[in-house]
Amino acid sequence: MVIIRLAIRNIIGAGLRTWLSVIVLSLSFVIIIWHKGLLDGWDRQAINDMIKWEVAGGQYWNNNYDPYDPLSLTEAQGIIPYQIQQMIEKGDATALLYTQGTIYPQGRLQSIIIKGIDPGQEIIELPSEQLNNGETEIPALIGKNMSGSTGLNEGDLVTLRWRDKNGTFDAARLKITGVFKTNVPTVDNGQVWIPLEKLQEMILSPDEATVIVCREKETQFPEIEGWDFLSREDLFVDLNKIIKSKTMAGLIIWVILLMVAMLAIFDTQVLSIFRRQKEIGTYVALGMTRRQVVALFTLEGTMHSVLATILGAAYGLPLLSIQATRGIALPVSSKDYGLAMAEKLYPVYSLGLILGTVLVVILVTTIVSYWPSRKIAKMKPTEALRGRIQ
Repeated sequence: MVIIRLAIRNIIGAGLRTWLSVIVLSLSFVIIIWHKGLLDGWDRQAINDMIKWEVAGGQYWNNNYDPYDPLSLTEAQGIIPYQIQQMIEKGDATALLYTQGTIYPQGRLQSIIIKGIDPGQEIIELPSEQLNNGETEIPALIGKNMSGSTGLNEGDLVTLRWRDKNGTFDAARLKITGVFKTNVPTVDNGQVWIPLEKLQEMILSPDEATVIVCREKETQFPEIEGWDFLSREDLFVDLNKIIKSKTMAGLIIWVILLMVAMLAIFDTQVLSIFRRQKEIGTYVALGMTRRQVVALFTLEGTMHSVLATILGAAYGLPLLSIQATRGIALPVSSKDYGLAMAEKLYPVYSLGLILGTVLVVILVTTIVSYWPSRKIAKMKPTEALRGRIQ
């Protein structure tokens, strides 16, 4: 208790020097938690958006389908198996058919992927019900980014050219019946959605599909010849790699911020020991052991992190709470990353993140405070009383 009282008195007596260290340390606290919470929030949003708009509970892919090779889409089609057809009739799955095409917006040529989808599906959030109309033109849906790059808006007409299964080219008029907004670029960029049956008719591939999107089920999905089932974990492989790379970059920033804070504590401790040599000698002369004096200085350094935690909570909690509720607006150019990224990111500050950061910083602060304090154990009381270290 004596050591604790002495440590509190010394910290209060240091005045401005104490508060400068506490402010620097509290800023590091808040920035570390904010940065990690921002990355966690982005990861969670990206995963949730991909599940809602693309992945659902998992997908069956035709054996020949390669999402990185659009030239192979003509061969990446197959008759929908009976087991999957039953799932579609129950509303547990929906079929998607992909093929290459070209549109000519405003006299320009743009290669696209034509995607067929059932207008009545409810597996993914694509507003496919907007494909239901009785007009002569082929109804089509495009995303907001696609609309911006082509200049097409709802109600516009555009010429579409495609090649059927036999290699014969054909063309028709598309009418944009809807423009949807999504954070998932793989559902938007360079893609036009039309009714599944119409696309099957256009490319002479009745009852065929490229991908089957399934609703999440508690039971396992059956193995079907000619089709590969990919679970959410399989479909998130690329995203998880990006998350890991961001985590490593975030760790580097985390270490830099922590080192800045620890440098402030280390400098404070070194300066304190240098300037308080007579005080240290007095403690030893009055009967305190060298171990107790080391513990005193170590405790003083640790108390800086405790005060920083309190100060950081005072201004950090309201600030971070507002950001978690209102989100952080991103520039329009963020869509160019090609990742699922919303216009606003909502950070996620879990209790584990906050407590973990606090414990790590307090532990590291204690170690950094103890390190220069070891020099006290080598001091002679007589030399310390003279203000000199041997």
